[in-house]
Amino acid sequence: MNGPAEKDASDAPLVLVTGASGYIGGRLVPALLEAGLRVRAMARDVERLRDRPWRDRVEVVEADVSDPDSLARALDGVDVAYYLIHMMGGGRRFAGRDRAGARAFAAAAERAGTGRIVYLGGIHPEGEELSAHMASREEVGRILLAGSVPTVVLRAAVILGSGSASFEIMRHLAERLPVMVAPRWVRNRIQPIAVRDVLHYLVAAATLEGSPHRTFDIGGPDVLTFAELLQACARAAGLPRRRIQAVPVLTPRLASHWIGLVTPVPTSIARPLVESLIHDAVAAESDLRALVPDPVGGLTGVDRAIELALARIRDLDVTTTWHSAAPTGAPSSPLPEDPEWSGGIVRRDERSRPVDASPETLWSVIEGIGGAHGWYSWRLGWVTRGLLDRVVGGPGLRRGRRHPHRLMVGEALDWWRVERLERGRLLRLRAEMRVPGEAWLELGVEDADADGDGRSVLRQRALYHPRGLLGDLYWWAVWPFHGIVFGGMQRNIARAAEAAERERTAGVDPAADDPTAVDPAGGDLAAIGRSDHDPAAPTTAEETS
Repeated sequence: MNGPAEKDASDAPLVLVTGASGYIGGRLVPALLEAGLRVRAMARDVERLRDRPWRDRVEVVEADVSDPDSLARALDGVDVAYYLIHMMGGGRRFAGRDRAGARAFAAAAERAGTGRIVYLGGIHPEGEELSAHMASREEVGRILLAGSVPTVVLRAAVILGSGSASFEIMRHLAERLPVMVAPRWVRNRIQPIAVRDVLHYLVAAATLEGSPHRTFDIGGPDVLTFAELLQACARAAGLPRRRIQAVPVLTPRLASHWIGLVTPVPTSIARPLVESLIHDAVAAESDLRALVPDPVGGLTGVDRAIELALARIRDLDVTTTWHSAAPTGAPSSPLPEDPEWSGGIVRRDERSRPVDASPETLWSVIEGIGGAHGWYSWRLGWVTRGLLDRVVGGPGLRRGRRHPHRLMVGEALDWWRVERLERGRLLRLRAEMRVPGEAWLELGVEDADADGDGRSVLRQRALYHPRGLLGDLYWWAVWPFHGIVFGGMQRNIARAAEAAERERTAGVDPAADDPTAVDPAGGDLAAIGRSDHDPAAPTTAEETS
């Protein structure tokens, strides 16, 4: 176990949150703490939780549902366990992994004497053939309910909240396509629910009276079609009414490819979400409302939920996103510092450059890389590579950044994921684009002058561990472009830092100007406004949207 929480003299239940690095798990933890519960957060890699604002208030345990010993440690002494693990986008065998994980967790909870399991699934009609994604979620619920540990299964339809995959799909479709051709099932009825209300019910499930062992449907106050939901997104964004033409020939596969090209959500994630819309998704009952009081002010309507989500995005206050968790099966080795005998040859492109700026200014540019700031080199090359990655099902560049200036370990950054962050010194990114091997990019800062004249050194490393002959061929095919891509990146990062340093020494207020506001290709950009809100500030269930 890593980092025990502060001793709590109260008799509050100890709650385990699996999937704590994910979209719902990352928001549930602070909501549970706000409710006065003791929390143990579980992740496959605890480093991904290091920069979470609630990290010092919880116990953290590294565990995997495929490892019985680690599950036993995670569940030791736990009163309530939240099972928030789902292999969506995990490949063709995801259903088998879902099944095995649920069985292992149910068995481990029984051996540990856990008092209750809480699982979040999806609303679906009874007696109809379900998509593979929805069928797997339903099967996980059945497996947990079949165990001896009392289990509460909450089923929700579309979750409306800043950063959720469903919401990102809807808002980008509504904002980018004034006219759209859609599958006929955009006329199906759904009952969306705001993420704040999902958290309200999840927190309440920990302390329900008695030992309920059943499924509860949860939904918001509005029932509408998916087409009407798209119109609501457009309306909240101040856009005119969208023209939506439903056609019978657009299959889920085609629709997911289309969504993958238009929105930041890649095809591999869009497809299971699209397939879940082929049926109505309306709550069949509302029994939980008889046991749990509504939130203060009542359940959140669709229009209000969308407004809150858009406000969070505008205020740079998105605490978790759909890509918060690393994808299933993400590579974990070899690390760039491993010796070559640890697993094969590691190809390298290493560069260093003196920069006429303080280490602090240089770091501010490095930490702001990606997203709207770009990658400080051959823009056409990056965009083209991103489009090719999207075509083959990768994330491309559209995932962007959670926040324009601050990074956290474990979060996605375009087609990279932050693997290591030593603030002020080192940023290591692991590639999640489709390549025949594993790739990393490191950017480091060193103080170049012991006399303190403000100069620093930019260290840059691109590392690649090829997978077989195809991997080697890929490396040598792109080698001629390294000078353009990585040389240009280093040169323009240095220029951006030096320009920011000149502004600061000239008396320009650094809080008013963005030190990273330099065109990634070398030109100046208008300063990007900062948010006065601290993105690391914890949020409660009532504040989350």
